[in-house]
Amino acid sequence: MTVHFIGAGPGAPDLITLRGLALIRKCPVVLYAGSLVPKEVVAQAPKRARVIDTASLTLDDIIGEIESAHGKGRDVARVHSGDPSIYGAIAEQMRRLDALGIPYDVTPGVPSFAAAAAALGLEFTLPEICQTVILTRTSVRASPMPKGEELAKLGRSRATIVLHLSINNLAAVVRELAPIYGADCPVAVAWRVSWPDQKLLRGTLATIRGQVKKAGLTRTALIIVGHALGAHGFPDSRLYAPDHSHVLRPRRRR
Repeated sequence: MTVHFIGAGPGAPDLITLRGLALIRKCPVVLYAGSLVPKEVVAQAPKRARVIDTASLTLDDIIGEIESAHGKGRDVARVHSGDPSIYGAIAEQMRRLDALGIPYDVTPGVPSFAAAAAALGLEFTLPEICQTVILTRTSVRASPMPKGEELAKLGRSRATIVLHLSINNLAAVVRELAPIYGADCPVAVAWRVSWPDQKLLRGTLATIRGQVKKAGLTRTALIIVGHALGAHGFPDSRLYAPDHSHVLRPRRRR
């Protein structure tokens, strides 16, 4: 018996990995985060599978379901949104399973920030503009941010910043980042990216709050801040330059 933690991707059922889908199709027990994972993903479970939406369950409830499946020798598909390594809340589950001696593995998924970049038609890392992406959040109702990870401190790098779980803290985000990035710095907000009703907003640190308020976005949205979002005159990457050689493209002799 094995518990398979599976990243379901950002929402679109066809963005789950082949491995993740194959596991869902064979597991007799499927536990999924129904607030963010569409039912179409777990609809691929076996006909007689025990399929449970864990949105209303506590950690103890979830572990109880896994323990019950373990006692019966039944594999479990534990399906999370996006990629479970980022705000997936799987670490505490794995800690419990370690203590109980229940084996598990992890199948990665398409993370929401990657899906947002694709939907927006963006590359977050541009030559001489930005070569670093910071994935972070702010404190609202969730656990506090560790010391040293304050948004203003992270922003001093002027990297592309992708903020999760922070749409209700947008005023603070703008207040912290505008003095560093400039009020005209491009911003994008991606709501329910890859779902049929996705919304994509583009603006600046000066204008984005009004756009979000008008659209009525209050949850499941990413905030993306950085000058890579609006850059056009950046130089081409050296990767494909004629005078750039590497092991697969040796320097040409004249």
